[in-house]
Amino acid sequence: MDALNGKRLVILGMARQGTALARFAVNAGAAVTLSDMRPAGKLTAAIDSLADLPVDRLRYVLGDHPFSLLDECDILALSGGISTELPLVVEAQARDIPLTNDSLEFMHRSPAPVIGITGSAGKTTTTALVGQMGQKSTRRTWIGGNIGRPLVADLPDISAADLVVMELSSFQLELWHDCSPQVAAILNITPNHLDRHKTMMRYAGAKSNILRHQKAGDIAVLAADDDGSREMQATVRGRLRQFSARQPINDGAFVRDGYIWLANDGNQEQLCAVSVSRLIGSHNVLNVLAAVTLADSAGIPREAIVEGIRMFDGVPHRLEVVRRLNGVQYVNDSIATAPERALAALAAFDEPMILLAGGRDKDMIWDGWARQVAQRAKFVVLFGELAPMLARRLDNRVPLTRVDTLAEAVSTAHEKAVEGDVVLLSPGGTSFDGYSDFVERGEHFRLLVRELE
Repeated sequence: MDALNGKRLVILGMARQGTALARFAVNAGAAVTLSDMRPAGKLTAAIDSLADLPVDRLRYVLGDHPFSLLDECDILALSGGISTELPLVVEAQARDIPLTNDSLEFMHRSPAPVIGITGSAGKTTTTALVGQMGQKSTRRTWIGGNIGRPLVADLPDISAADLVVMELSSFQLELWHDCSPQVAAILNITPNHLDRHKTMMRYAGAKSNILRHQKAGDIAVLAADDDGSREMQATVRGRLRQFSARQPINDGAFVRDGYIWLANDGNQEQLCAVSVSRLIGSHNVLNVLAAVTLADSAGIPREAIVEGIRMFDGVPHRLEVVRRLNGVQYVNDSIATAPERALAALAAFDEPMILLAGGRDKDMIWDGWARQVAQRAKFVVLFGELAPMLARRLDNRVPLTRVDTLAEAVSTAHEKAVEGDVVLLSPGGTSFDGYSDFVERGEHFRLLVRELE
């Protein structure tokens, strides 16, 4: 019998994570209440997707999160966008009501070993690449979590012989307890989501939960080149493996003489040339090294690891070349929702660059971004809510213009670009001033670029 059977579960948020957990929990025998701040008229698709579930075990409270939700609540589940500082959540903790989320519920039940991946940048690319390495082997491999489909939806079909590759965000890990992936990585720790976590200590603490609840026989993978990741070594409970683009590693992956090497307790093996990878940028070399270490830690054969590197084209909206028009390359890096991510994109190109930046801020630090943009970009087009602030930070150190929308930004960049230039959408801010998420923003950019003449 499932642990949720007979429980009264309240789920806050009706996006993909909340609805997936609701379906699983109802099928497990729970009485579920789904609550969302949006009214029913804006949730038609989500409600319709659950219409086949028994009405006596699923109810909706929409347009508000009233405290009365807690009067018949044994467990409170938070979707990714729900802060633990929400008054209802604070009250739930005061009443000793346990908090959970879809990823934690999945982790408690997964029959298959799990590779868990978190970090401030690169986790989606690394997750997708490790997933491809697994798929090139003989093992059925599931990819999900913070990327794509919530894995709790696939639980009935996952077997012990399979492999799960799971991206985990700081929002999900904030609630983590009692269990953790058998192989877990923290790729890097740089400022991000400070509007939610308030301080770097709290943000890093959420990330560290992926290691804190591992067991002695588990494996932790950390970046030897990143201060934030390296500082997590004290949290490691089991075997520590590392990856580095700068130095040899005794246990993990590293680069030497243009080749990727893999070391297991000091025994080194050359895998393939770095140039085998199709990914752009030095930050993606680190993502490949992390993926190699994780895949090897999960027992994926060397041939599948190399084939995964060779065949991986990247993830949409991450340094994605959309089009080459009149000698100008248009690149979609809509995933860059923090200044550090945008800086990695800037470093990926040597060509003259027109940068499209903006969106909505997350209380981030922009000084380093402004310095690098002033040195690297030939022209900057600022759009969205961030435009005025970014213009002040750049302080006339680089030619720029401000516009309201992404459409205007693309049109302006197209007029300014000449043969040999790169037009790079790497906003640095979130999409929420104009789009539901970075995917929608990236898809709009694609459409705008493909319509250029």
